[in-house]
Amino acid sequence: MSDRSVLRLLSLALLLGLVGCGPSSEPDLVWGKRGVLDGDVVRPRAAVIDGEDRIWIVDFTARIQAFSLDGEYVGPTFTPPDFRNGRPSGLGVTREGKLIVCDSHYNCLRIYEADGTLLKTIGGEKGNGPGQFGYVSDAVQDADGTFFISEFGINERITKVDESGKFLATWGKSGTVENEFNRIRALALGPDDCLYVADSCNHRIQVFRKSGELVRVIGTEGTEPGELKYPYDLAFGTKGDLYVVERGNQRVQKFSTAGVSLGIWGSSGRKPGQLADPWALVVDKKGRIHVVDTENHRVQRIKF
Repeated sequence: MSDRSVLRLLSLALLLGLVGCGPSSEPDLVWGKRGVLDGDVVRPRAAVIDGEDRIWIVDFTARIQAFSLDGEYVGPTFTPPDFRNGRPSGLGVTREGKLIVCDSHYNCLRIYEADGTLLKTIGGEKGNGPGQFGYVSDAVQDADGTFFISEFGINERITKVDESGKFLATWGKSGTVENEFNRIRALALGPDDCLYVADSCNHRIQVFRKSGELVRVIGTEGTEPGELKYPYDLAFGTKGDLYVVERGNQRVQKFSTAGVSLGIWGSSGRKPGQLADPWALVVDKKGRIHVVDTENHRVQRIKF
């Protein structure tokens, strides 16, 4: 029996064991309203929680806004310098707590203070050479200051740069086999110090050492436990579990770092507990998952 078959059987066994005592389908909080005033959102597309317990959200209007973990608008609201070519689609936090904005269509990262002051821009030149970028989808920074930046479009790869933005290394190319990518949507650094990559159109999570060496692959295309369909974002919980939001399956799936499915939440729809084209999620210090329910123009908070 293959390793993937074993993982699938383990996933099914765990889920069967949870019947009757699993998480409620009802979120403990639903917030958000479509609109263009401060505190409103229009198709929110990425989120991050900073060290001050603010949840930052960027939406289809290119506005970047700060909210409390209970959904109260706390401000500020700001936008990148230009967004006529398109809106940012990734957010992060540096090791010093500054806000990372992946200005996707402008081929760069921008680092901001919490008041919206632009501190630094990394990249900005379109291309496939060292220091050049295509569509920048996400970025994370490790404890040593190294940035890991994902791209798709003209480049399907991950690039490492130092804290100043100096090019260090890159790996990956377009394709479907291991070590290749098809529309990387998100990155996360795991408790094992590995880089977890949401390889969305390959319907899987690829896990790498920070040197670029492949460690394992989680998921194959499908709708069953342990399978994935367009994973668009991922984040780690307080106990080291991996949460993945699946745009194609309209759900959140919980995994062990080894790739065993531990639970599923959500279904397609407009009611609380249902999702419409979800793009992102974040996990707070209390272990609550905040799901960016994009086409419902809202955020739902759950814990499981």
